Amino acid sequence: MALSGAPGCRAGERGPRWRRPWKLLALGLLSASSVLAAAPGAGAMSREEKRRLGSQVLEMFDHAYSNYMEHAYPADELMPLTCRGRVRGQEPSRGDVDDALGKFSLTLIDTLDTLVVLNKTKEFEEAVKKVIKDVNLDNDIVVSVFETNIRVLGGLLGGHSVAIMLKEKGEYMQWYNGELLHMAKELGYKLLPAFNTTSGLPYPRVNLKFGVRHPEARTGTETDTCTACAGTLILEFAALSRFTGTSIFEEYARKALDFIWEKRQRSSNLVGVTINIHTGDWVRKDSGVGAGIDSYYEYLLKAYVLLGDDSFLERFNTHYDAIMRYISQPPLLLDVHIHKPMLNARTWMDSLLAFFPGLQVLKGDIRPAIETHEMLYQVIKKHNFLPEAFTTDFRVHWAQHPLRPEFAESTYFLYKATGDPYYLEVGKTLIENLNKYARVPCGFAAMKDVRTGSHEDRMDSFFLAEMFKYLYLLFADKEDMIFDIEDYIFTTEAHLLPLWLSTTNQTISKKNISTEYTELDDSNFDWTCPNTQILFPNDPMFAQSIREPLKNVVDKSCPRGISRAEESLGSGPKPPLRARDFMASNPEHLEILKKMGVSLIHLKDGRVQLVQHAVQAASSLDAEDGLRFMQEMIELSSQQQKEQQLPPRAVQIVSHPFFGRVVLTAGPAQFGMDLSKHKAGTRGFVATIKPYNGCSEITNPEAVKEKIALMQRGQCMFAEKARNIQKAGAIGGIVIDDNEGSSSDTAPLFQMAGDGKNTDDITIPMLFLFNKEGNIILDAIREYEAVEVLLSDKAKDRDLEMENMDQKSSENDSHKPNSKEAPSESQDAGAVSEEPDGGGESSAVGDPDPLSPASADSASVSRADEDPHSPGPAEASAPEPACTPEDSQPQEQNTQTESNSKAHWDSKVQPMESILADWNEDIEAFEMMEKDEL
Repeated sequence: MALSGAPGCRAGERGPRWRRPWKLLALGLLSASSVLAAAPGAGAMSREEKRRLGSQVLEMFDHAYSNYMEHAYPADELMPLTCRGRVRGQEPSRGDVDDALGKFSLTLIDTLDTLVVLNKTKEFEEAVKKVIKDVNLDNDIVVSVFETNIRVLGGLLGGHSVAIMLKEKGEYMQWYNGELLHMAKELGYKLLPAFNTTSGLPYPRVNLKFGVRHPEARTGTETDTCTACAGTLILEFAALSRFTGTSIFEEYARKALDFIWEKRQRSSNLVGVTINIHTGDWVRKDSGVGAGIDSYYEYLLKAYVLLGDDSFLERFNTHYDAIMRYISQPPLLLDVHIHKPMLNARTWMDSLLAFFPGLQVLKGDIRPAIETHEMLYQVIKKHNFLPEAFTTDFRVHWAQHPLRPEFAESTYFLYKATGDPYYLEVGKTLIENLNKYARVPCGFAAMKDVRTGSHEDRMDSFFLAEMFKYLYLLFADKEDMIFDIEDYIFTTEAHLLPLWLSTTNQTISKKNISTEYTELDDSNFDWTCPNTQILFPNDPMFAQSIREPLKNVVDKSCPRGISRAEESLGSGPKPPLRARDFMASNPEHLEILKKMGVSLIHLKDGRVQLVQHAVQAASSLDAEDGLRFMQEMIELSSQQQKEQQLPPRAVQIVSHPFFGRVVLTAGPAQFGMDLSKHKAGTRGFVATIKPYNGCSEITNPEAVKEKIALMQRGQCMFAEKARNIQKAGAIGGIVIDDNEGSSSDTAPLFQMAGDGKNTDDITIPMLFLFNKEGNIILDAIREYEAVEVLLSDKAKDRDLEMENMDQKSSENDSHKPNSKEAPSESQDAGAVSEEPDGGGESSAVGDPDPLSPASADSASVSRADEDPHSPGPAEASAPEPACTPEDSQPQEQNTQTESNSKAHWDSKVQPMESILADWNEDIEAFEMMEKDEL
């Protein structure tokens, strides 16, 4: 998302289509700030507090950036748990996620203009010199066209934009001669072969060295791309054309946008998620404002702002009307089918839609922006971060959080539009959560599971490119900036493009004469340039009055998306039957099924089978209701199966010098203590047992008594290991996988099952760690001997008091070893189930095999003595569960989608002592922050 900024639109002006676009959209963000900021009783944050938070953002950025430069550069990204760079081909493949990596120092390029926004001009100058000297764009590597465009091309153009600005000011960059622009042009030409299709839509991937069609390209066979992938090019490509005078880039990007517009669903004016690049057929016909489509809408509006082409505004307004008509179900934004827009396509939302309130601010539609933003904030307050996906009753659907910046982006724009200090407090919460839960000694680590607090060994480049920009700008005053941010528009990656490009090198006709547009009613332009007196009728409590009904929406209410068909029924016919309410013994329900064309068949084994024949429905509306009912029933059945599985658990190292910073995701057991019912968990020092496999009587019981036993997987059943260590006096057990190099990075999460016998005699907790995560504990034992861990259902807050005491003690006793802060190698582990290596009975009660996946994406499997790393089938959308009070809601059962991501623990990892030596300087920063944040 981006701000267009140059002032020029007068309050009350509607913005007719013949005016310059950069004079249309500024006041909607700036004037309202002056209206509300000075309002009495608004609870404004003090100037000192804003400056303190701004300084805190700068310190956080320094922590992330310096660790990337020290431990990762020139690699594309930092792996903050193992303190090294992520180099494509040297780590286990993460699938499509790795397509952003091109061995071109991605994070450094993506961070260039952030350095200038944060007033780090000297660092910027040094970074530009490094990019010019070190970065090679001619690598034989296949990359995502979309990611390379927004991150690398956008990063080079943003860097060039601020470099020439600094040069004009006369103090910095006097040597600069457009080198970044030359690199951007080189990269632009390397992306052009992807557009060699009959439709003009680009291939999703391109080889930087060989293009698409070359025999050595290893790409060019794809047939589909996402709408955002093809529709998020115009800003960077047009800017490249305007900067260089070479029109071909803008022409190609416009052609792709034109094709998508022509292929929109004409009756709903919506677009699908995935499109065939050769035929233009929609492959995925669901439509929303989140993943796969999001930035397409964003770039239509911003292309109008930057380029002054009225057709882009016409398209945006047409789409926006459809979004508010079908997808917006305040405060929710739910995907629908493009051909049947009154039918919801899913019952969950993904986190990328968090950008949309910011786009609505730029559009000038403030009320729904406030509503959706507040709903998202309530989800964050419940889970600390926005899960990758969450259901309509705000339960976790996908538990990851890769430190995405979209919510911070919308927070910044809402504050600019309203001046409401409430949004400063929201920003403060984001800062506190990042430092409390994501900060590790080598940077900031993505959350693998927001429920357990476990980490993932990744720090994406967009975290530096966007998150710190928006947070700093949120708290910065105009005098804190060395340039006027209102002279620029932000790309979707928050890179800066100057608004003066709208009048430079206009080689493209503003109106595409080959495309016919329907003349829109003039009301479509009502809010192009919002009149702040209408948006905020002299009421400083305007935004609060909109938020107030939503403040408990997550905890105390259970809103669900109501289909437009339901709304149309009003007080007339009853709402359609929902799958969660269906009872096969209810005659009224059976009659409704018949009306919807659904037949009920009783099977011999007592089960009930449902079959729908749309032609037998009483009407087309009833047929749609029947289709939705069948989808819900499938999802409900899948959800019930998932809820029989156990969620992941946490192993947290709490002793010196870790103090709870290391959180490992552990696989649960179907026997022993249920940690979800013992909130305090089990805490104790760890001890390695003899024999290490735990398959016979423990020979060192004195070392195990009252401790948590470490043992190796294999050679007998999990339950047998548990009984042996329990007999030796252990208070808990951790089983470490014996497969060298195994990791939750590349394997789904599994839970340990019993041995087919009664396991009620096992009363201690048992957890499972993969080899990589287990080695973190074993390495800690070798380094510190006495290592204490906490086994729990969810990570607890780190022990700040003990940490501070330990630090003071270390300062007073120079003879104490290992006084430096420990690495937060919170690499979370997946879980597996035990099976005997040498054969034997392996079935569990109620399950033909003890391998029981705990992942929401894996079905129960029947296999013994085989590799546990094979992925499960694709996920099924969760239904809308019945609403229950917060204090009586059961532990969340949906577990996250495994992404085959994260780093491989190999021999290249630095010794722990060496890593610790690099982190000593962070101790003081942590201590200073904790007084204010925690």
